[in-house]
Amino acid sequence: MSMPTPLEVPASLTEQAVTALRREIIMTRLMPGETLSEATASQRLGLGKAPVRAALARLAEEGLVQAVPRRGWVVSVVTIRDIHEVFGLRLLLEPEAARRAAGRVDAEALRRLDAVCACGYRPADEESTHVFLDANKAFHVAVAELSGNGRLARQVDRLLDESSRMLALGLRSRDRTGEMAHEHHALIEALALGRAERSAAIMHEQVAASQRMVLAALTAPDSAAAI
Repeated sequence: MSMPTPLEVPASLTEQAVTALRREIIMTRLMPGETLSEATASQRLGLGKAPVRAALARLAEEGLVQAVPRRGWVVSVVTIRDIHEVFGLRLLLEPEAARRAAGRVDAEALRRLDAVCACGYRPADEESTHVFLDANKAFHVAVAELSGNGRLARQVDRLLDESSRMLALGLRSRDRTGEMAHEHHALIEALALGRAERSAAIMHEQVAASQRMVLAALTAPDSAAAI
């Protein structure tokens, strides 16, 4: 019996594979530059080769993996250009989202997200890093959604996926979570008080500080994660 093509694979299995592999890459369980065969990925996920093949093709479209002849697949490296482009877009979109969200905020909901960011991280603990990054993404997406612009929020959501991988790499060399928690507190206060320009300024500085951390970590002489 012939192997089904990716188009014949049940969508649920393909989606499972996409979600699982995307998370493995974003959370750096699969490191930039790591080689990944369909057989290895199938074994890793406990899924057949067909949904994994379809998932890898999807992730290639997102730029997270690349097909390499006779080697299978390679997890895409994080380039300096990638960092500037991703954080550059965040610096354009997120301060404006915060400006528009000022005065429209469910401060208690943001505080609950911030509490996870503040308490969920322990340096050198992989699982707590993932908890922190998930909560940090949810916090920023929540602010974007409060802007009232759905397309803006969706763009921020996608950018946060990309920058989460960069932050995961950066946090390997420097714990900036305490600073980020302080910035979140200040942002919640400004948003709740309806201080639009103050909210935008705090958001801009938080995103810029995270960019500086990532650049410093990934351009260090002993870093092999970025080129």
